[in-house]
Amino acid sequence: MNRLYHYPLSPFSRKVRLSLAEKRIEVELVEERFWEKDADFLRRNPAGKVPVLQMGNRMMAESSAICEYLEELHQTPSLLPNDADSRYEVRRLVAWFDDKFNSEVTSKLMGERVFRKIMGTGYPDSANVKAGSKAIKYHLDYMHWLLDQRRWLAGNELSLADFAAAAHLSCLDYVSDVDWNRSEIVKDWYAKIKSRPAFRSILADQISGFPQPSHYSDLDF
Repeated sequence: MNRLYHYPLSPFSRKVRLSLAEKRIEVELVEERFWEKDADFLRRNPAGKVPVLQMGNRMMAESSAICEYLEELHQTPSLLPNDADSRYEVRRLVAWFDDKFNSEVTSKLMGERVFRKIMGTGYPDSANVKAGSKAIKYHLDYMHWLLDQRRWLAGNELSLADFAAAAHLSCLDYVSDVDWNRSEIVKDWYAKIKSRPAFRSILADQISGFPQPSHYSDLDF
């Protein structure tokens, strides 16, 4: 049995979960409170980060490396295009969301409003929350610009770029931090992603102390 050590509100874990589900690779989900630095978990990944995918005797860390490994192993359905230019664009956007969006938005909103409470590290820093709330508007506008020219974020086919973006936005949506009224195009894109079978386990997530908002799992939000 394949096993994924993850945390439900980790966008990096969600990106891997979406890739696994899209490729119909069965996996046992094991929730890991990675900040507690459990010795067994640190043996699996000395970096102390989720996700970690166990396939047989192999332990794999780093979400993008895992997703590209899965792409090499299970090429259908493909989440990376065939030509070099298109593959570059997918990888560029994956990095955009996992680096820039995470630094400017996810780490500030989720980090302050959710993880401080879960980890017991004090009260939210209002300056960070304000900065994250401002930055997400810029990113939603950028997505609107991309989707106004393309069917999906990186081109005309669904790709890992869409899953990377949806992983972050779905975490923020769990705590109602996305203004879906800002862009009808982005909202329609997310509705398409949200309705895919691969997204079902994401919509079923329940985090103790943070009840789902009513719209979170609603496909007609």
